[in-house]
Amino acid sequence: MQINQPQIAVLGAGTSGISAARLLIAEGASVCVYDSAERSVLERSVLEIEKLGASIRCGPEALGDVSGFSKAILSPGIDPSSRLVQWFLSAGVTLMGELELAFERCKCPVVAITGTNGKTTTTQLIDSMFNAAGTLSVACGNIGPAFSEKVLQSSQLAVMTVEVSSFQLETVRTFKPKISVWLNFAPDHLDRYRSMEEYFDAKFRIFQNATGEDWAILNARDLLPEIQAKRLFFNAYGRCGDFELAEGSICFRGNRILKMSETRLRGSHNAENIMAALGVGFAWGINWDNMLGALCDYRPLPHRCEVVGEIDRVEYVNDSKATNLDALEKALATESRRVVLIAGGKDKGFEFGSVTELVAERCRGVVLIGEMADRIEGVWGGSVRCHKSSDLAAAVSKAREIAESGDVVLFSPGTSSFDMFQNYADRGNQFKAAVKTLSSHSFQPT
Repeated sequence: MQINQPQIAVLGAGTSGISAARLLIAEGASVCVYDSAERSVLERSVLEIEKLGASIRCGPEALGDVSGFSKAILSPGIDPSSRLVQWFLSAGVTLMGELELAFERCKCPVVAITGTNGKTTTTQLIDSMFNAAGTLSVACGNIGPAFSEKVLQSSQLAVMTVEVSSFQLETVRTFKPKISVWLNFAPDHLDRYRSMEEYFDAKFRIFQNATGEDWAILNARDLLPEIQAKRLFFNAYGRCGDFELAEGSICFRGNRILKMSETRLRGSHNAENIMAALGVGFAWGINWDNMLGALCDYRPLPHRCEVVGEIDRVEYVNDSKATNLDALEKALATESRRVVLIAGGKDKGFEFGSVTELVAERCRGVVLIGEMADRIEGVWGGSVRCHKSSDLAAAVSKAREIAESGDVVLFSPGTSSFDMFQNYADRGNQFKAAVKTLSSHSFQPT
C-alpha cells in the first residue's frame, strides 16, 4: 500500500515505533519519530532510527512544529492522553495505532489473542499448533516482534497469530481477526485507565468488527456482552463450557481430548490456555491429532512459574511475569506446599485485599519489596507475617530464613516492575541470580 502523505510521524521510539517506521520507510514514506524522553535515554533507539533513514525528535523538541503531517502512528506504549499525543491531535493530525497500520497491510487471516493473563503462552501454543499441523504461521504483536515488523511476510503465510494488548486495541477501527480469543479479565493497568470499565472497553474492542463468519473463543467465566461471531467457550474451574477440565483431563463436549499430565504446563490457568488453543484449532478445522503433539511438546517461557532450583529441600520458583493480582492468585492456587511469597513492586492503582485470605491460607510468610511494600503490609499484615526488604537479593535471603524443608519460595510480585527494574524479565533474571548466589553446597539448578 502506497502512503499518500509526504511525511508520517511515528509516536514512540520503542520496539513497536521502530517497527512501524521500518515498515513505512519500506513503502517509500518519509518518517519522523517523536518521543518525549530525552535523547540520552533513547540513545540505542536513536541510532537504530537514524540508521533506518528516519529522523527523530526527542524531549522538549518533540513538542515543536508538527505541521506537514496528516497522519501519526501511535505506539501502544504511549498513552493517548499524553501531552505528546494531544499535541498532534490539537494540530489536526490523524492518529492511527501500530496494530491498525499492520492490519491494513496484512495479506492473510489473523488470529488475535487478548486477556489480562496468559496471552503470550497461548499465542505461542497456537502458533506452534498451526505450524505443526502444516498451517504456516508467525507469532507477533505484543509478544514481540511487533505485528508491523512481520506483516510483510503475510503473503507467504496461512495465518498470523497476533497477541494484542488493551493498549494496542485502544485505537483500532478496522481490525477484524478471523478468530479472536478472550482468555480472561482481571484488574490491571489502573495506572493508565481511569476505571475497570475503561480497561474492559479497550480490550473488548477486539470484537467490534466481528461478523457471523468469524469465531470468538471465550472464557465462560466472564460475562461478556453479545458478540457477532460463532462462539466456543472454555472453563477449567467449572462445568459450563465446550472445553472443561475433568479429573486432570481436558474434555470437549464431554469427550476426553488431552491429559494435563501429558503436557509440560501445570495449573488450571494453563489448562485454560491450552483449551483456548484447542478452540482455535477446532475453529480453523484442524483435527485433534494434528494439534496435540505440539501442545504437549510446548515448554513454558521463562518467568512464568519457572522452577529455578532447590536449596535444602526448598524449591525456588520465578513467576516474575505475574504483573497483576490475578496472576499472583493463580500461581498461589497452583501450589499445594507451604509458600514463602516474595511480592510487591510498582503501584498500579489496585488493592491487594482480594487475595488476603488465599495468602493467609497458603503462605508461611511474605517478603515485600518495592514502592507498594508498605501498602501491602497494611492489608496483609493482620493475617500473615510480613517482612520488608530494600532490594530483591535481600528479599531472597530473608525468604530462605523463613522457609522450612518442603516449602516453596515463590517470587510472584502481583504488580509491575518499573519502580526497581527495567521490566519483568530483568526482575526475574535478578531473582534467579540472587537464588544462585545463596551460599549452599546443596543448590540444585533445574
